[in-house]
Amino acid sequence: MKIGINASFARKSNTGIGQVAVNFLKKLTEIPNSKFQIPNLEFILYLEEDLPKEIKLPINFQKRIFLPFWKRDDLIRKIWWEKFMLPAKVCQDKCDIFFSLYQSPTIFSQKKGDPFHIMLVHDLIWEIFPEYANNFRKKLYWNSVKKSVKKAEKIIAISRHTEKDLIKYFSLDPSLITVAYLDVDEIYKKEVSGEASGKMLRKYRLKPGYIYAGGGLDKRKNIEKLILAYKHLREKNRRDPQMENFPPLVISGKLMPELAPLVTDAEKIIQTENLTGQVKLLDFVEQKYLPALYRNASVFVYPSLYEGFGLPVLEAMNQGTPVITAKNSSLPEIGRDGVLYCHSEDEKELGRVIKNVLLNDDLRHSLSRRGKERAAYFSWEKFAEKFLNIAKEAAEKRN
Repeated sequence: MKIGINASFARKSNTGIGQVAVNFLKKLTEIPNSKFQIPNLEFILYLEEDLPKEIKLPINFQKRIFLPFWKRDDLIRKIWWEKFMLPAKVCQDKCDIFFSLYQSPTIFSQKKGDPFHIMLVHDLIWEIFPEYANNFRKKLYWNSVKKSVKKAEKIIAISRHTEKDLIKYFSLDPSLITVAYLDVDEIYKKEVSGEASGKMLRKYRLKPGYIYAGGGLDKRKNIEKLILAYKHLREKNRRDPQMENFPPLVISGKLMPELAPLVTDAEKIIQTENLTGQVKLLDFVEQKYLPALYRNASVFVYPSLYEGFGLPVLEAMNQGTPVITAKNSSLPEIGRDGVLYCHSEDEKELGRVIKNVLLNDDLRHSLSRRGKERAAYFSWEKFAEKFLNIAKEAAEKRN
């Protein structure tokens, strides 16, 4: 059996989908073919750039690296590569199965000899929040993606909530959808050393015990509401002796003005609300510092308005950091009883929940323990095995 995989996002390991691509490929290369009793199993990885050096490929893995003559990494190249060049290469290689590691415009005609197409769907952000498709090219791209998702022969959704969205918005047959949970990078599962903590704290000039919010400055992440909740909490409790040493709010995420109005100008909000000394922006933080950044926080706050999965929540849980997140979309499904929930659009409630966690040692310890227990449920091995079982069943049906 020959399996093709769109692993293009492995070149963008600082994104959520890039993390999924890298970690899935790492695990896939570790699983022996004999475990699935598939003779002559071969993989072809389709790429726009070479793989990160940490991914070592066995002899039954090949790479195809190619680009159109339009080399600029923009939506024109993306459509050209995913919609036209990629399917042509896959058909030339006579793949039996093709796995799209993210929703894309890739479509196969389903003629005899075409591969069985499995597509991983992360979320339907552009469908639920149409303002994200805010120009002609984005609308064209998203309409092509929708057609492709509906044409795929099997869908893997990364959460039950994404599965429900696919049924609700795309009217997909539930029998065509399988749910397979993601996991985080192995770096978040390791104990953070004192040396690593010290290095991170010195680099960013922090002291342990801050309130941390990460995951980017996308409008959907709701960082503006968190900053306002933090201000409200400080003002309301300024005379409370329990809150004398009130911790700062630390936010990581790179502001990209070119994405306006879909990003939050956190710096401007901080200045407007006179919080310059109390809220610290870290810009983009390299992954090697993130485990220590989570570990040294009193609480991680993630008030997102919508998530297909919510990797930052799982990252924090793995480090035993108490988590506060929103009670919407997939977040309660991922966190279960390992995190605390709030209405993310109610800044007063968000502030109350943060205060409760900061002042209650027993609650923090309980959240830390329950979060780590919940995090242990997720596994890249489970994800990879579920994919390979789907591929094997598809090949057997075709034969």
